[in-house]
Amino acid sequence: MDQVLAGCVVLVTADRRAGELSAALMRRGATVRHAPALGMVPHTDDAALVAATRDLLADPPDTVVVTTGIGFRGWVEAADAAGLAEPLVAVLSRARIIARGPKARGAIQAAGLTADWVAESETSAEIAEVLLDEGVAGRDIAVQHHGAGDDGLDAAFTAAGARVRSLVVYRWGPPPDPEVVAASVRATAAGEVDAVVFTSAPATAAWLAAADAEGVADAVRARAADGSLVLAAVGPVTARPLLDRGVQPLVPDRGRLGSLVRAVVTHYGGLQALRTVAGPLRVHRNAAVLDGQVLALTPTGLEVLRLLAGAAGRVVPRDEVLAALPGASRDPHAAEVAIARLREATGSRALIRTVVKRGYRLELEEDA
Repeated sequence: MDQVLAGCVVLVTADRRAGELSAALMRRGATVRHAPALGMVPHTDDAALVAATRDLLADPPDTVVVTTGIGFRGWVEAADAAGLAEPLVAVLSRARIIARGPKARGAIQAAGLTADWVAESETSAEIAEVLLDEGVAGRDIAVQHHGAGDDGLDAAFTAAGARVRSLVVYRWGPPPDPEVVAASVRATAAGEVDAVVFTSAPATAAWLAAADAEGVADAVRARAADGSLVLAAVGPVTARPLLDRGVQPLVPDRGRLGSLVRAVVTHYGGLQALRTVAGPLRVHRNAAVLDGQVLALTPTGLEVLRLLAGAAGRVVPRDEVLAALPGASRDPHAAEVAIARLREATGSRALIRTVVKRGYRLELEEDA
């Protein structure tokens, strides 16, 4: 499974932790393109955040809702820069802490605190449902919001009689390079990208909006529908903008970057491989993997192998092999040379069989 993504072009749309995600995909053989659909604007120097933190210290809340791991960590870091981290953690330790998902819980634990309840669906809707069912009238609730801004919790809790105080630790901003994003959606629609991975709902929505703006949204959806494009989301919240477009994304069981990578690897590893006499063969866009080894092929060799693999053991006429070669030669010797070089590159003379006066074909296990 190590190089199962060899030859696959994977587009990473994240800004935060993009290096970590890209490195994990490249270790599996993928060629990674990076097009952050949104930028992240931190609030570590925001006077309003520090003022809101001082307000909480002076008048502690009884309930704290943490919606994102990075937001909570940023809040503690901003408090630390203002000399308030220790008293903030002390105040939070006396409050009931609600986490929106495992990542938020992890950040809470990293600060030496414990989440009293975790929304495993990673949705604010689940938090609202549980707390409103309990009743929040008279409660003092602090809500750390995610980068997309208000998600309806403030209004819902206020309407139910709670006192609500908001803390926005970071917000989503425009992409670092809008043209890179535009180019990425065009490339995806044109078939130059095999998979696109998403790690946040706002970034997913922004990338789809770029596809709309470039006039290629229908082409992207068509590729996703026919299976030539994989759209993968880290969790159900991130997947929602895709589902709203009628696209069924690949979603791992757990909302982690590692789980996202494993889901993509498992998807490609589970695709049907040709069972050849030299081992399982998979031919991707930019590379071929034979019996677990990435083949050192020239672009011409890859195209000829792709042609033979597409025939799945049927004979490919010599004229079709010639058509796959550069130039316009009709010399049968050119096809023979190309096949000989391909045999050498694969390390198996038995893999490609010459069918006299007809052409060439891959030797499959069942044929043997």
